[in-house]
Amino acid sequence: MTGTFHGVDEPYPACPTNQPRLGGPNTTNDEYRVFGYNLDLALRSLRRNPVLTGLMITAIGFGIGTSMTSLSVSRAMSGDPIPEKSQQLFMVQIDSWGPDQRGERNEDGLDENLSYIDAMALENLHAARRQSRFYSSYLNARTEDPKLKPVGMIVPAVDADFFPMLNAPFRFGGPWSRSDDQDGNPVVVISRKLNDQFFSGANSIGKTVTLGGDSYRVVGVLDRWPLVPRFYNLHILPYGQIDELFIPFTRAIKQQAPVTSGTSCKDTTDASFEARLRSECLWIQLWVELPAAAEVVKFRTVLNNYATQQQQSGRFHWPPHTQIRDVMQWLRYRHIVPNELGLLVLASFGFLFVCLMNAMGLMLARIIGRTQDISVRRALGASRTAIIVQCLVETTVIGVLGAILGLLLTVLGVLAMRAALADDFAALTYLNGQAIGIEVSLAIAVTVAAGLYPTWRAAHVEPALQLKAE
Repeated sequence: MTGTFHGVDEPYPACPTNQPRLGGPNTTNDEYRVFGYNLDLALRSLRRNPVLTGLMITAIGFGIGTSMTSLSVSRAMSGDPIPEKSQQLFMVQIDSWGPDQRGERNEDGLDENLSYIDAMALENLHAARRQSRFYSSYLNARTEDPKLKPVGMIVPAVDADFFPMLNAPFRFGGPWSRSDDQDGNPVVVISRKLNDQFFSGANSIGKTVTLGGDSYRVVGVLDRWPLVPRFYNLHILPYGQIDELFIPFTRAIKQQAPVTSGTSCKDTTDASFEARLRSECLWIQLWVELPAAAEVVKFRTVLNNYATQQQQSGRFHWPPHTQIRDVMQWLRYRHIVPNELGLLVLASFGFLFVCLMNAMGLMLARIIGRTQDISVRRALGASRTAIIVQCLVETTVIGVLGAILGLLLTVLGVLAMRAALADDFAALTYLNGQAIGIEVSLAIAVTVAAGLYPTWRAAHVEPALQLKAE
């Protein structure tokens, strides 16, 4: 059967005459035919008023794009940077200054760093399965190629355990050996980005990188490593790209590599590196890996016993005060996620709600404008269920198109952030498959939800009254 909508010359398709029979052999084919029929009706209906359709898609797309851009940033900033091991890696803290200095530090009176004395002593206890000391330096790096200019960069000084502790992926080679740690050998692990820049992406194992005038042998090249945020170094661009170059902690101490990470000193009369090693200055972090609960309990006991020994020896004049925190506890402790971020997400979803209300109003206007068409269908025998199905199909089509527009706007938003934030927050400016799936699902779900009331209105049109009025 063919015909025309009221006041429109475009013919609509005939409804399938073969009704599906439950359990029959053609049930699936009949369902496809009915869905195709409703989809065709939906597309024809949407083409009838392209301006109104465009406004609905635009409202939904802008709402979805805004909310998903802020949500992507929020998820990246507040997410677990290493979910497979975040409850096994612990930051070690010990009060080596006493209660008189607590007002100048964190709320519990603990500093995030240790002195060199404590870091070395705890390292030598070997109380954890893996452990790594850490501090940051700043050095100029260059290769033997005279065409490449030296590049200044932050250089983390770590132990060999650092890489397996953090599940660091390697493209070439691997971490240096424990003997390199013990001897302070001039070896280096570089990032994939730096390898592309210095060695054109080739296997650079065994090649030389010059740091601060000394030659270092490349033993490993990291692969892409999306560690967001870089919880092991929250002082310097925690949401930036992964560090470009790592050297052994003992090598950095041997070469007296300057300290650029956070440092606290009570006595600043002697600022030499040798004096720093003998002093109570706090400038080194210690991360440990404790996979089992029993190991956590054991390490806490060892740490408290160490602090007690320092008190008994007269170095500490206060009761032992220590703490270890896993990755997520550490991020919360450091308040790494700004409070304003929650307000931004709330505001963006408020904007999405406003866009959905506008889309609902436009859908309702479409339903009112199509009352005559719906009345004709009802008079010709269409059930309320058929009207509901058709309206929901139309709403779903609008949701899919709105999701596509929202995805494009989200990509543009991410690109705009990447251009504006440069490398400082580069790790936040990316979309993964999960985020895209959430966006498409959210767009369709909220559009269908917004279309429920207009659909209910359409299903309750009384054809007799409407046709009589005509």
